[in-house]
This record gives sequence, C-alpha cells and structure tokens, in this order.
Amino acid sequence: MQPGYEYLLLEERCGGTAGLTEVEDVDVMKPKGKWSVLPEIKTPTKVPVDCLRLDREHPRLTGRTRHRSDEALVAELYDSADLDELLHSMTANGYLDIEPLVVMEAPENGGLVVLEGNRRLATVLLLSNPDFASRVRRELGLSRLTIPAIPDDVRPTFEQVTVYRVSDRTQARPLIGFKHINGPQKWQAYAKARFAAKWYRDSDVGLDEIAGALGDRHDTIKGMVSAIYVLEQASAEGLFEVEDRFASKFNFSHLYTALARPEYMAYLGLSRRWARYDPEPNPVPTEKREELRQVLRWIYGCRPDDERQVVKRQNPDIRRLGEVLAKPEAVHELKVTADLDRAHGFAKPARVRFTRSLV
Repeated sequence: MQPGYEYLLLEERCGGTAGLTEVEDVDVMKPKGKWSVLPEIKTPTKVPVDCLRLDREHPRLTGRTRHRSDEALVAELYDSADLDELLHSMTANGYLDIEPLVVMEAPENGGLVVLEGNRRLATVLLLSNPDFASRVRRELGLSRLTIPAIPDDVRPTFEQVTVYRVSDRTQARPLIGFKHINGPQKWQAYAKARFAAKWYRDSDVGLDEIAGALGDRHDTIKGMVSAIYVLEQASAEGLFEVEDRFASKFNFSHLYTALARPEYMAYLGLSRRWARYDPEPNPVPTEKREELRQVLRWIYGCRPDDERQVVKRQNPDIRRLGEVLAKPEAVHELKVTADLDRAHGFAKPARVRFTRSLV
C-alpha cells in the first residue's frame, strides 16, 4: 500500500456495494468484504457515486437541512439551481468527468461530503436511481420533474466520478469563492451571504479580508452577514423559517436592505453597535422577539398559516413598511388589516391625512 493512503471498508463507510475503485496504480487489498481507497488529499481520484454525500451546509439550501432527507435536498436544488439543464445535458452526453467534485471526509455518516459540485451530484442521483427520482417527484410535489430516457451507453458514466479531496471546508473556500462569487457561476445573494457568514464565524478572518476575497465592499458583506444572523436567531427561537415563506422565491435582499434602515433598527431594538461594529449572533433583544416575528412575516409571509407577505416589491415597499414601523398607529392598522397601502396612510402626518380626506 502506498504511503498516504487509508483503506476504508466500503460497506461500512459508504453504505453501498459499488465495488472497488483503483486509484492511480495502487494495489487495492481485498480481505473479507469490499474495500476502497480514501482519496489522498489534493489528488484527483475516481470514486463510486455511492460514497458521495450531499452537503447539508450548502449555501444554496435554505432553513434546517441536517435532518432533512436527500429527496428534500435534491428537490430544493432542483427548484433553486436549474437542474433541468444538467438533466438534459447528462442524458445526452453522460457525466462529463472533466472537473472534479471537491470533497472532504464526512465527519458523521462516512463517505465523502461534496463541497463543490452538489448540482452535478443531485443530477446523477436523479438519473441513476429511478426509485429515488420517483420519491423526489411524488413526496415533494414536483410533478414537473421529468427524467428523460437514458441511453444504455450513458448509464455507466454515472457509476464513478473524479473527486478532489480537501482536509476541511477551509481548504475549499478559495476555489468556491472564485467560482461562485467572482467567477462564471455566481450564486445569488442568499447563498453568497451564507458562505460569507460561515467563513466569518468559523475562522479568525475579518470582514475586510472576506469582502476583498469575495470582491465586495465591507459594508455590503457586513449587511449580508448581519441579516444571516437575524435569520438564524429567528429560526433558533422558533419565530420564522425561510422554507415557510409564502412566495416560492426567497428575496434575501429585502431583509438586508430593510435592516440598514433606521426605522427597522429602532423597531427591532437593535443597538448602535449594529451599525458601527462587526456583526454578532442573536442581535435582536429578547423583548423584541414578537416584533422580529412580525417583520419577517410582513416581508416574507408564512405559507403554513396562509399569511401572505405585505411587501410585494423591494422598491418602494421596504421603504413604506419602514415608515409604518415608525408610527404606532400605522403598525396597529397593519396588524389589523394586513394592508400595507392602508397602513401607510396612517404613517403620514395627521394634517396630510386630513387634507387628503377633504379631496
């Protein structure tokens, strides 16, 4: 066995029986059971797809993902990451094993977590396992998901793929940042903010350095990370979950734009440190929990409670909602009617309302 390689029992660590994967010219030992090679760090290596795990901390995914099924994760990626294009491309051409998936050893359930390439892995799972695709379609209501007929000569390309193993997420950040923040496959604002927030929280790197690496201004990244901390607090305290929003699209920019306005800061009891210093977890005071729940529902709605959002467009509705929050009479009207237009009328000075009533 060459130095630097570890041997793993495939049945125990990968949960599959995909067989052996030869890596370079390594002689794979085969005692009782089936064995596979844990890829060497920073060495492109072919591995069975059975060994690969979706990344439950992927920035594109919303809400709590740790205990969600693989079917739920793939369904969300299908909705948010345009898998249709990949489905048709792979059906016609097979898996083009040109760019390795970036992986690390899974800390909990064995196998390899895919840090970069989850869209490709999700597509391979849908194409290679008809039962899995059916569960995604049936259990998650994705009737529009259709799997094209796959030619026999294409199916073998879904069995093994090339990976590039890193020791941890930190090693993968420069590649992911280049590709999805500054490069050709840019993430939307929410994924970018989650990526920046995790980097900031899990390391000693300051926001200035993160902003520079992501090609953004310090204030922009600061606002995004601050908004992520607000969402995380709301989730932890049972006030709001991103996946419960009423609209299918999650307009994350609504929130970080709102939180930069003084009316929202005052309504949520955010201290002066909010605007002057770097973000901290749980920024909203305990006594303002109900106000936080209200603001998030007014911006995003709540589908389980059949409550629609009052913010229809970022401009001018975020500004108008802020003006409502500054006037207790207007806030009361919004709570009673859920009508932003009507509530905004109460946010205007009394003399203006009186004059308009005479017209």
